[in-house]
Amino acid sequence: MARGLRELARRIDRFQDRIGRGVSWLMLLMVLVVFSDVIMRYAFRKSWVFTQELEWHLFGLIYLLAAGYTLLYDEHVRVDIVYSRWTSRKKAWADFILFFVFFYPSAFMVMITAWPFVRDSYLVFEGSPDPGGVPFRFLLKSTIIVGFSLLTLQAVSQTIKNFFWAMGWEEREARTPQEIP
Repeated sequence: MARGLRELARRIDRFQDRIGRGVSWLMLLMVLVVFSDVIMRYAFRKSWVFTQELEWHLFGLIYLLAAGYTLLYDEHVRVDIVYSRWTSRKKAWADFILFFVFFYPSAFMVMITAWPFVRDSYLVFEGSPDPGGVPFRFLLKSTIIVGFSLLTLQAVSQTIKNFFWAMGWEEREARTPQEIP
């Protein structure tokens, strides 16, 4: 059973790594859109609602879809006044417990409360309220649920790994994207 759980965590990690690398291309697209918007606005005094909305939409996609990838590499913001002084095993126990106490309830609450918001957007085939804006806003809104699902999936992996670390069965490793098996 332990081997199966560890293999599940490894598969989730590999999946999240691929998702994160794919989303990184959206970052390049966003930089190009912002760059072209700035050039058009300041050099040619032209601006389009579509371009401005596309910037916001790309930012939202990147933020939501890369959250699991960020968790994989433990890069989320953390206030670690006390945490940083703890041993590796104590950190693992704290993370393991706090996933159940705070993370899972919060993530499920966001997904459950977002569902009607997303459903209603699909029902009216919501687009931009501004003329010339980005159509298909309902697709952007659905990434709230997709992003939090990916984040929760990575939390499952982190919970498994934290349990193994807390029990002393494995050592907590520092990971970089190149170290994902």
